[in-house]
Amino acid sequence: MLTIHRVRGVGAAAGGIGDVAPGHAVVVDGARFAAVGPYEELLAAYGERARVRDWGDGILTPGRFEPDAVALLESAYWPDPREADTLGTEPLTGPALAALDMTDTRWGASARRGLQRLLATGTTALAGPFTHPAVRTAAARSGLRDRPVAPPRAGGEADFTVLTPDGTCLATAIGGRLVYRRR
Repeated sequence: MLTIHRVRGVGAAAGGIGDVAPGHAVVVDGARFAAVGPYEELLAAYGERARVRDWGDGILTPGRFEPDAVALLESAYWPDPREADTLGTEPLTGPALAALDMTDTRWGASARRGLQRLLATGTTALAGPFTHPAVRTAAARSGLRDRPVAPPRAGGEADFTVLTPDGTCLATAIGGRLVYRRR
């Protein structure tokens, strides 16, 4: 399936997608970028068979690489929302983590919640390796890459983030698939 991702008022952030400028777009074909260029040209070439996602004044940029993923997922507990009254909503570390009964099931669930939070910041790649089996499984199933991804270019992996001008993540895509979208 072809999808055109358009930004209107703002081009790519520093280090963003090659020469993307205001009014430009990227075309995603499956898991890869098919084209980068002016929106009107891409719409003329692909519009009949493509879905268009208009991100308004958004910024298209490569996804974040999280070098501290091991510490974030194996040295912290990400509380379940049902635990917010007793544990709060922020990750627990140190003595607070040590006080918890951390079974493999609990580690896996914590890692999945932590991965969701990373996707919500535009993360598309993580540094490992993960030593805890439940965390390793959660990371492997998340779709997040285990290495930084190059800036988008025709033929490259369709991993990217759409940010608002103030830096808030609107969407994260890995392999052309939206894995996070702000509501």
